[in-house]
Amino acid sequence: MIYDLIIIGGGPAGTAAAVYASRKRLETLLITNEWGGQSIVSEKIYNWIGSTSISGNELAENFKNHVLANATDSSTLKVKEGEKVKNLSKENDIFKITTEIGEEFLTKTVLIATGSGRRKLEAKNADTLEHKGLTYCASCDGPLFSGADVVVAGGGNAGFETAAQLLAYCNSVTLLHRSDTFRADEITVEKVSKNPKFKAIKNVDILEIKGDKFVEGLVYKDQKTGIETELKVTGIFVEIGQIPNTGFAKDIVPLNEYSSIKIDPKTQKTQTAGIWAAGDCTDVLYHQNNIAAGDAVRALEDIYLYIHTK
Repeated sequence: MIYDLIIIGGGPAGTAAAVYASRKRLETLLITNEWGGQSIVSEKIYNWIGSTSISGNELAENFKNHVLANATDSSTLKVKEGEKVKNLSKENDIFKITTEIGEEFLTKTVLIATGSGRRKLEAKNADTLEHKGLTYCASCDGPLFSGADVVVAGGGNAGFETAAQLLAYCNSVTLLHRSDTFRADEITVEKVSKNPKFKAIKNVDILEIKGDKFVEGLVYKDQKTGIETELKVTGIFVEIGQIPNTGFAKDIVPLNEYSSIKIDPKTQKTQTAGIWAAGDCTDVLYHQNNIAAGDAVRALEDIYLYIHTK
């Protein structure tokens, strides 16, 4: 069988596209290793539109249930759960998708919605105190730290933009960066640095996160002097980069220097005809659940027109 569309990924982008594809009666296959994307590890999510508060597990279950409700026996939507895609290739106008267990599927079009993984902070206790004061999402968790002293780890645009968000309600924000120069735009650095509640420290390595049940501080080392300093904070926001899940597609779609898929933001098209991408695996500027879902819907609308007007 040759599908009209194969969607890869079961996060907000992939599931939104699947629901829309079903309603448009496209012969569609959704392949996902797991449901929910990065949010599955979040204890509480406060910015998913329509829910004042929802856990990552519940959101993932809702994604799954919504898709499966549209993947009935009489539906054009089919689902393959618990499978990872190993390779994506093209022959003439047909794409072949091969999973890690060796299954092969053919399709006219592809939507890549495989998301990304946060680059983890490598410091003692960082793993055990994740979601206990150490977080990788300021938009999700920032308001919980109103009036607190917090740290941002990372000197790129994401780090400074996170600091700018936190300065609206935190008592103080200290940004720690391991290099001698910031990777963020100069104008962003300058604007954030003017806030009297903000402080930036360069050339440091974060060695340890302090705390028993919740973050109480951290220890960092000056790379030049070797001096270790303990900083008392109750929140740590990590912005040291993301790793897009795009390895299986690197030989068929152009990626940027961060391995994100290059797309046209008007349509979500990649530079390879017949392939679209949406969500955190793409080179869009902002990454959020709501943005990923909207981008996927935009892609689906364009895919439908491509199939029926080609």
